[in-house]
Amino acid sequence: MISENTAIWDRQLIERYDLSGPRYTSYPTAPQFHEGFGEAALCQAIERSNAAGRPLSLYFHLPFCSTVCYYCACNKIITANRKRAMPYLERLITEVACQGALFDRSRPVHQLHWGGGTPTYISDDEKRLLMAATRKHFNLLDDDSGEYSIEIHPGDMDVSTISCLRDLGFNRLSMGVQDFDPTVQQAVNRFNSVEEVCALVEAGRAEGFHSISMDLIYGLPYQTWDTFERTLDSIIDLGPDRLSVFNYAHLPHLFKVQRQIDESALPSAKDKLLMMESITQMLLKAGYVYIGMDHFALPDDELAVAQRNGVLQRNFQGYSTHGGSDLVAFGVSAISAIDNVFAQNHKQIEDYQTAIDSGHLPVARGFELSRDDLLRQMVIKQLICHFELNFADIEQQFDVVFTDYFAEELLQLRSMMDDGLVVLSPEGLRVTPVGRLLIRRICMTFDAYIKKSGSEIRYSKII
Repeated sequence: MISENTAIWDRQLIERYDLSGPRYTSYPTAPQFHEGFGEAALCQAIERSNAAGRPLSLYFHLPFCSTVCYYCACNKIITANRKRAMPYLERLITEVACQGALFDRSRPVHQLHWGGGTPTYISDDEKRLLMAATRKHFNLLDDDSGEYSIEIHPGDMDVSTISCLRDLGFNRLSMGVQDFDPTVQQAVNRFNSVEEVCALVEAGRAEGFHSISMDLIYGLPYQTWDTFERTLDSIIDLGPDRLSVFNYAHLPHLFKVQRQIDESALPSAKDKLLMMESITQMLLKAGYVYIGMDHFALPDDELAVAQRNGVLQRNFQGYSTHGGSDLVAFGVSAISAIDNVFAQNHKQIEDYQTAIDSGHLPVARGFELSRDDLLRQMVIKQLICHFELNFADIEQQFDVVFTDYFAEELLQLRSMMDDGLVVLSPEGLRVTPVGRLLIRRICMTFDAYIKKSGSEIRYSKII
């Protein structure tokens, strides 16, 4: 594998290739899902999955938040009435039981994740109820060897909850910090102080969590590099094992809550590029490894180790150290990836609950991957996780001659080769340190649906 775990910022090339494109947490991406895919197709995929006997990854979507963050594009329910969570949890537990009955009980759960919304919105007793139901119907690991993670809002939970989460089996924390600057926090209605985050980090380490990650967002209203540098200084002092630094995508036509953001206060595209350039340089100088796709990790974190060992994976939750698993997702809008299908639950909570109450799996749409989809999925996954592609590996797995099958794509890559983003050899394709920041653009070359959709689908900018 490539030894230089870094990324080189070339502003001219960044500006030339900084288009809009998918984040490739899946291929094909979610816009390709269709309503012709239903419960029967999902059940057939589960049967094939059981025959293969792969380990499982479980995802739970807990959509509730007590307040709204104006930048948010997640499927969420904003309510201060925490009693609203229990009716949803009851349906969620029913779904766990229904799906659990379809899967071979012996299959181990290597990965588990609670996302949202704000998963810690529910009470500690409700957390225990959901985890007990999960343990009843699925084979959770008891030796702390799995990757069991949960997202938390540092400004909306007590430190005492950390010990509860550890007792439940969670061993990784993901904190949505975003920005510490008071003016920015006021503009996006998201509040958490350095002191609150520090207390949670200290508690997490005291409780023996394996990894603590933090999310930051650049491109928010009133952000400048000077203000964000102060946030980053505080973050580096806290020393999270992993960092995700996302580009804010302002799409108020798609997400109504973003209309509450003052567009005139947003940094310009040029300022955002300068900000990301400085962020990248600062984190690399602080000793973080550039994993890819806005993600950084300390060299001894499992994510960086997995990348060095060539086993890093990517799924709907982002980069992962556990591959070869079928992903089973629960809750409103949640997406499963089982055998060769994607299946998404109803996005509206009323539709989700109606399906559960009627005794059905709440699948609303999905997609069955063809052989070509699986081939391109593997190519994109290898590039996005490892910045390298070995033609022989692909040829052996899919019985193709890579240069023949992808002759058109390799021709399209010629300009990127000339610009030094990728290097082509008879053995394979390698992304250079200059090209790593533009990996989404490189992967788009192998995306058959980009050409079909044209400009109909709106994606966020690459950088």
